[in-house]
Amino acid sequence: MSTPAVTVHPDATLAQAARIMAVRHVKRLPVVDRIGMLQGIVSRADLLKVFLRPDDEIADEIRRTVVSHLHPVAGHSVDVTVHEGVVTLRGSVRDTALVPIAVRLARAVEGVVDVDPQLTGAPTAV
Repeated sequence: MSTPAVTVHPDATLAQAARIMAVRHVKRLPVVDRIGMLQGIVSRADLLKVFLRPDDEIADEIRRTVVSHLHPVAGHSVDVTVHEGVVTLRGSVRDTALVPIAVRLARAVEGVVDVDPQLTGAPTAV
């Protein structure tokens, strides 16, 4: 164990904890409260579990949080499939300018490894 101990507070994000572990080359990270009392321990495996979500769960979240908001128009359908964390967005959209936004939002979903946009549509005239 390193001295002084490398720790994290309970309000730290997963990304912050992962960065601390990577930079400081530690496999486990004690979680301590504001007075230094141990609250728990985060391991590398704990951090990885967040990203190892089932494909169908990832697809459902993308349909609910990305597709339904960006492509709600009838007649424009977007199919979402996920295989081993790789998301494929396939179909027709009303405005191709929304494609990069959809890709960025889908990539932000926990568990997504990559996004393959196979979307067609007409660009909006400026």
